[in-house]
Amino acid sequence: MVQRLRVRYAKRGRLRFTSHRDISRAVERAVRRADVPVAFSAGFSPHPRISYVGAAAPTGVASEAEYLEISVTRRCDPDRLRAALDTSLPPGLDVLTVIEAAGGNLADRLECSAWELRLPQADSALAEAAVEGFNAAERVEVERLTKKGLRRFDAREAVLSLEVAEGTETTAGQGSSQPCVILRMVVRHATPAVRPDDVLTGLRLVAGFAPPVPPEVTRLAQGPLDVGTGEPADPFGPDRDITRGGEAEPVGGHVGGDL
Repeated sequence: MVQRLRVRYAKRGRLRFTSHRDISRAVERAVRRADVPVAFSAGFSPHPRISYVGAAAPTGVASEAEYLEISVTRRCDPDRLRAALDTSLPPGLDVLTVIEAAGGNLADRLECSAWELRLPQADSALAEAAVEGFNAAERVEVERLTKKGLRRFDAREAVLSLEVAEGTETTAGQGSSQPCVILRMVVRHATPAVRPDDVLTGLRLVAGFAPPVPPEVTRLAQGPLDVGTGEPADPFGPDRDITRGGEAEPVGGHVGGDL
């Protein structure tokens, strides 16, 4: 390995129903198609050094902020690699950004996530009352079935912000004039992880609020918590700062091959 590249990608449209295992297979195929000089692990059964960073968005949930790292055997231009990898992936798995890793642990920077939940046909007044009750509560204990059995935990403490907005319905990317309640939240990453469906369960327990149809859930961002805005900051910021400051070799230096 001579270079480590950090990738932000999106999971959109019908691809939100793809499992994480199928996504990892699609990425490995795309790496081969794009002729990325990926490094391989040592041992009897070597595998490509592609690591997925942070907790993957659940199956059925769209995301604009999933992360992985690729180790390569020769230096690559991040912009060329982004274009080649994006072209090789199926529509709906979209590579948004590729940047050279300049040190540090990317997983440590993913402190929180921003989520959007679109609730078609939901009553906005009931949603407002439920959110107000949830925000005012000290604890909201919910239950979720895990691999280790039924687990009970507090869904309130990890929620840094929760608010209601109004918009219009969307179905498979198609807009509609029908009103739609939108919940936006920022959730701190914790153990156990508090997911959007846990918050919806909490709203039902606190105020009896339940969406009439399944919600459309999207992870908008994840990164270190910006205490000024209360939102996730760009986790690639330190990599960009070091590169611009001259402490790391400029991106694209000593590029070999087509990438």
